[in-house]
Amino acid sequence: MSRVDRYLLKHFSELFSSLFFILFFITSVVFFIKVTALTAIIQMNFIELGTLYIYLLPKTLIYTLPITFFIALCITLFNLSRENETIVLFTLGYNPKKIAKLFLILASLLSSLLMIDIFVLVPISKQLNANFLDYKKAEAKFNIKASEFGQKFSNWLVYIENSDNNKIYKGITLYQDQSTKDNEKLILADQALIETGKGQLRLNLEHGKIFEFSKDEIGQVDFDKMYINTRPQTNIGHMQTIMEYWNGVFVDKKRAYDLAFFLLIALFPMASALIAISIGIVTYRYDKSGIYLYMFVTISTYLGLTTIVCSWYPQSAPLIVFCSTFALSYFIYQKRIKALF
Repeated sequence: MSRVDRYLLKHFSELFSSLFFILFFITSVVFFIKVTALTAIIQMNFIELGTLYIYLLPKTLIYTLPITFFIALCITLFNLSRENETIVLFTLGYNPKKIAKLFLILASLLSSLLMIDIFVLVPISKQLNANFLDYKKAEAKFNIKASEFGQKFSNWLVYIENSDNNKIYKGITLYQDQSTKDNEKLILADQALIETGKGQLRLNLEHGKIFEFSKDEIGQVDFDKMYINTRPQTNIGHMQTIMEYWNGVFVDKKRAYDLAFFLLIALFPMASALIAISIGIVTYRYDKSGIYLYMFVTISTYLGLTTIVCSWYPQSAPLIVFCSTFALSYFIYQKRIKALF
């Protein structure tokens, strides 16, 4: 690596790190607001909110890193052009082709890291996030309140006289209607406690009686302790392997769209590197303004095209959008940079 390469990378890395923290903070705030909105549905403490935020980090990096790379490259080269440093570099024999090669290699490395994020970290984090939310929602359904009728625990109707903050209930009555397999049942208990763990909820009853009603007789059983288990109607705890998760793209449209969209976001640094060079390297005397408009148009156009094509043809969208964007960026690079410098 030459001294000029190190010089360019130094300026680029300084701006990249600053922009990354700004965009990462903004994106994190947006995702954190979505997370905290869940507290209107389920109760979560600060540690659980932090856990959900960590699960969203791989997805946050996918959105922030490619856009940060593009903006940092544009502004870095524009600042060098404003100080006439690019003209000096070209005069000394460091032509735009070397700049393009340097940052295309850097863009390829970044896209490769994002690919690992997409194929490995995103499936794990999304499943952990979904399982955690499903468990909390299922747990919320069993927050039995005192002196309220019509509450259910599994297939039992529940009524309690009073409770405390530790989920210890007093004066428990459970009723199960007659079914094709079981007789009508009634359970009376002095005390009960709800325990949670491994996606399962268990009602621990103490000091009570079980009454079973049949056509001919009424049976009674006294007990000191009894446990009633119930498992939520979700796949809590079930984790697909990475291969199983991404095999779903062939049958699940939503997963196919997600994969295509994430891949195109990850490929954005490679697809847009030449456009960034074309925007950043200017003759400052004649082209002082327009860089921010060009950046906005490039990013919004790419994201819009990605969204539309991924919705229509998710399997072929990465190839279509990436190839067309890279071809257009190369054409712009040839017209604006290679032909002039």
